[in-house]
Amino acid sequence: MTGGTTTDRKKRTAFEAEALPHMDALMRTAVRMAKNENDAEDIVQETYVKAYRFWDKFETGSNCRAWLFRIMTNIFINEYRSKSRSPVTVDVDDLDDSFLYGQLSSSGREDNPEKELLAKIIDGDVRKAIDELPDDFRMVVVLSFLEGFSYEEIAEIADLQLGTVKSRLHRGRRLLQKKLYDYAVSNGYIKDRPK
Repeated sequence: MTGGTTTDRKKRTAFEAEALPHMDALMRTAVRMAKNENDAEDIVQETYVKAYRFWDKFETGSNCRAWLFRIMTNIFINEYRSKSRSPVTVDVDDLDDSFLYGQLSSSGREDNPEKELLAKIIDGDVRKAIDELPDDFRMVVVLSFLEGFSYEEIAEIADLQLGTVKSRLHRGRRLLQKKLYDYAVSNGYIKDRPK
């Protein structure tokens, strides 16, 4: 007997066509969330196992990528993050909202200075800065900046209120501004403020 029933073959074919093209994006995000490639591989594998098991619950024509990210996020929150360290307290009150953005926007090159900076310096230093963010902020930053999900999609994926997504993304941006300032100065993207 080869290949199982016709229903099984149809399920497998549909799953492969819809779900497998998103594996690279899931892996990128899992590495950012878990901070460890081995754990990330486990999370992605578990995501696909769970997605295949519940493929009959997926609504054909809906956003498969967002559905897979939601499964992966839930796996990370429920199984991996609970095993890791206790929550990190972050004091973001001392961060100036416009500090790095103001420096970049004064150059007049781009309407969105955040996008300009990230487009220029998405490399090891940026990835390191993102990896150092506390879990809650890192998750929304990765889903927004690196994967391009909208606020609404992030809220659904992470099972958060829209206001919570906006708040975490705002705070995550502020933390990244502070972490990336020295990098931006040393590479000539902005001029250092006079001491």
